[in-house]
Amino acid sequence: MKKLINNELVDLTAEEISQRETDIAKAEVEAKNIKDAETETANKKASGKQKLLDLGLDEDEVKALIGE
Repeated sequence: MKKLINNELVDLTAEEISQRETDIAKAEVEAKNIKDAETETANKKASGKQKLLDLGLDEDEVKALIGE
């Protein structure tokens, strides 16, 4: 891998390559955690909506309650 310093391409040191790989791995984990949290939120919202429907509320009442 290379980096640009003063308009010259310079090879990264082993330490810099290692740090870059670590940073990429951390970013991938963080992106997965964010996606998982979004999925969990969507699932809980759908579950809550279904529970309200199961209690006998109609679709319009549910929409009024949860703001869809």
